[in-house]
Formats: sequence, structure tokens, C-alpha cells
Amino acid sequence: MLLLLEATVEIELWLPEMRTRGIIGALLKSFGPSEHGTRLVRKGRRLGRFVRHKFWLWMFLFATIFLIYLLLFGLNMHFPAKLEGSGTSIRISARQEILPSHVVGRPPRSKHRKQYLPCEVGFLESIEYLVEPKEVMNFTQFSLQFIDQEGIPSHSNIYEPRFGGHQTLEEREQSFFAKNQTLHCGFIKGPPGFSSTGFDIDAKDKAYMNECKIAVSSCIFGSSDFLRRPTSKKISEYSKKNVCFVMFVDEQTLGKLSSEGHVPDVTGRIGLWRIVIVKNLPYEDMRRTGKVPKFLSHRLFPHSWYSIWLDSKMRLNTDPMLIIEYFLWRTKSEYAISNHYERHCVSEEVLQNKRLDKFNHTAIDEQFAFYQSDGLTKFDPSDPNTPLPSYVPEGSFIVRAHTPIANLFSCLWFNEVDRFTSRDQLSFAYTYLKLRRMNPDRPFYLSMFKDCERRALVKLFRHREEPSPPGPPPVI
Repeated sequence: MLLLLEATVEIELWLPEMRTRGIIGALLKSFGPSEHGTRLVRKGRRLGRFVRHKFWLWMFLFATIFLIYLLLFGLNMHFPAKLEGSGTSIRISARQEILPSHVVGRPPRSKHRKQYLPCEVGFLESIEYLVEPKEVMNFTQFSLQFIDQEGIPSHSNIYEPRFGGHQTLEEREQSFFAKNQTLHCGFIKGPPGFSSTGFDIDAKDKAYMNECKIAVSSCIFGSSDFLRRPTSKKISEYSKKNVCFVMFVDEQTLGKLSSEGHVPDVTGRIGLWRIVIVKNLPYEDMRRTGKVPKFLSHRLFPHSWYSIWLDSKMRLNTDPMLIIEYFLWRTKSEYAISNHYERHCVSEEVLQNKRLDKFNHTAIDEQFAFYQSDGLTKFDPSDPNTPLPSYVPEGSFIVRAHTPIANLFSCLWFNEVDRFTSRDQLSFAYTYLKLRRMNPDRPFYLSMFKDCERRALVKLFRHREEPSPPGPPPVI
């Protein structure tokens, strides 16, 4: 009985210890104050601390994994705009209709972006014996004139002169015929007494450009990019003397370049580039302003036979004469542009522009619906009669002869950019296919080369920044 009472007292004393120190600590404490028991107590305490440490470590690990999962997959609930259906109908997903375009942010760039590499291009080794073939002049011939000034329409109460003019839909339709005509093609002045519509260039620069027979041009507006000079050692002495290298900039860009150490010399050049300052820019959208030198080189260089356009994100690494020989003379073409490296259907380009919020979504939808209603169909790579290897170009590099139909195509393409959105990749296929469809007996020799060949001509960089936000819906 006495032994039972002692055991009961010991258990009662052990239970509070177990509550405060844990089962293992209380159990080891019961062994008494012997040396062996003391070691066991120490080991028990260390074991308890170890278990608690591991428990919180695993909890932290699980919480981290759950947070990463939410960041990677939870954001997929905010879907970008998607085209649904087929034919001429377009519908934006409900999520996109609820959110305004400025709320839908750009998707994060993948850390594992697909690499697009240059390929070998069979240029001549030298331009020393380069001779222009006679047959390159056997293209469609007709007279093309341009509207220089507009009057105030009789039915209009409010009139504002525009750089692209006020082309009606009937005038637009007639302009697609490859015939003797006078059409809208930029640089249109208003009636006497109205201010300039823009893209004003100094008389000395105009005189210089009037003398150019072969032109290489680019532009930077709104300080949107860095100045990238052509690689001088890759340009022949002949081209340095006979080819005009012209970089169009606005005053803001010139100030930025000067602050970075790029100051024109006494001849107005920075390296091979002749810097031409453009005042009174015709559009608030810098992308749209950039289409003026991109498409209207035959207006800026009126006596030029050939021109090459390259985007400001590129540095030219190839002699211009070798480029003209390879892409125009050898292929007997009058216009050469590369296909897009990834997309080939206009509907894909529409979706990508909206996904990246490149322009007002409603304006893009209106333009695409208009084109579909006027005959634009889906690109079919399996169709042997498809006139182009792709309906989406990589328009950052263009080589062209200044032939009548090539000049007409450039005017038509510019007019689409002036009327609709500034995203010229949306209007390229429509413009080409409509021009071809309306002139079955007057061929236009356009060559679409591989994107890897484009990459072999230049060194590619990233733009400094986006030039301007998306604009308002167009006026059709």
C-alpha cells in the first residue's frame, strides 16, 4: 500500500512536468538526477528542439511551394483577348470585354525564349564587277501622280487638313487599279491659309535627297531608340560614295543623341548616316509617323532607282549593292520583304497585337472585320496556289525598286496605316492580295524571303522604349 501511494505521488508529480516540457522531457526527467539520467535529459531536450526545427522548416517549404504555384498558375485566370469563331465574325472573350485595354497588362516574358538564328546568304564576294541586268526594267509601266493639295469638301462644316488627306472609300477603291492615276500618298497640304500638315524638312536636306539614286534609310522619333551606325568596314567604297544613308530624326531625338555623344559633324553626318531633322511630326503616334519614311521612300527620294529600309533596332552589316543584287536583280523582283519568323496568318497577328496591347483593341477588330468582308481569307500553307509564303511580314527590312507598281503598293499600304491602325503587319497581306486581284493582267513581282536571311544582313538589338501608347479607334 505504501509502494502504491509513492507511485501515485510520483505520477502526479510527473504529469505537470509532461505538460510543460513534453512527453520526452518528462519521461527522461523521471529517471532521476543520476549522471546517466542527466545525459538522457539533455539528449531529449536536443531531440525536441530538432523535431520542432524540422517541423517549421517543412511548413515554410510547403508555404513557399504553394506561393510559387499561385504566381505561376493562378494568374492564368486573367486571359488575354482571343478570337473566337471563324469566317467574318469576330468576338472577344468576355474577360476582355469587361476590362478596358489599358488594364490588361503585358504577359511576362519567358526566360526560355526560342532562338531564331541567321542562315547563309549567297551574296557575291565583291561588287567590283556588278552590272545591273537589263531585264529588271521590264516591269509594269504606267503613270503615277500624287495629290499635293486638297480643298475643303462642300459637305463638310468642320475641316482639318491631314497629312494623309481625306480619301473617300470610293477613291480608295479606285486607287487599287494599276493605271494612270493621281492618288493620295501622304504629304497632302490643306487649302491656302492652312498650316502645314507635317513632316517638314529643311530645303538643304531636300536638295540632298533629290540627288540620291540609291537610298538606305531609317528613322528615330520620340527618342525611342539608340543610334546604330552601319558597320563601315562591311560597306564598300563605292557604296560610301554613291549610296545615300539617311537617318530621319525629330528635334527631341537629336537632343537625346547629342547628350549621348552622337553629334553630327560639319556635313551633318554621324558615321555614314546623314542626319535629317523632321519638324512638325504629322501624327501623335510615333509608330505611325515612322511609316512615312518606311513606305514613302519614293516621295522622299523622288529620283532614286532603289531604296532599302531598315528599322532603327538594326545595324546594317552588309553592302547595300550586294543586297539589291541578291534580293531584286537575281530574283527579278521589284519588292522584297521577309516573312515573319513565327506567325503567318493575319488572325494570329491580330491576336498577338491585342495580347501585347499594341493598339486599341476595338480599332484592331474593326480593321480585321473590314478586311474579312473585303475578301481576306485565312492563310493556308497547304494550298499550292497561295501567292505568298506567309501573310504576315517581318517588316523591319524592305528592299525595293522604285517602279510604278512598287510605288503604288507602297502608297496603298501607307493609306491603310493612315486610315486604320499603325500596325502595318495587319494590312500587308490585304493590300497585296487586293492589288493582285484587281490587276490580274498587270503583275507585281514581290519576293518574300526567309527571316533567317534578314537576320544575316544586320545585327539585331532591342528598342530603347515603346514610342507611344495605343491610339483611338480609326475613322473608316
